[in-house]
Amino acid sequence: MIITFADRNLRKYANNNKLANKKMGAKRAKIYQKRLDDMAAADSFDDLKFLPGRYHQLSENRKDKWACDLDHPYRLVFEPAEVPIPKGEDGKQILIEIKSLEIIEVINYHKEG
Repeated sequence: MIITFADRNLRKYANNNKLANKKMGAKRAKIYQKRLDDMAAADSFDDLKFLPGRYHQLSENRKDKWACDLDHPYRLVFEPAEVPIPKGEDGKQILIEIKSLEIIEVINYHKEG
């Protein structure tokens, strides 16, 4: 899959392990790189459901975004990069047709207000 980054720092961390370790901590940086490698190797969003990391679609104010686990309680949040996002008549994303994603953030969204 094609991966782009909404945040320039997350792009830097993806390409510089030393910087990622310094800014994210060694454990999170290692898992972050593993998740990126797994996503890059996937053919489509449909493949994500078979990867380790509990990939799942979000809802409500994060509709159309996805997340996967990093080190607890942090998540890697991303979304399909296709515009428009391929959707069926029922409004659900057609996962097999989504072949690119954009990394949005690393966050503990469960503690948000």
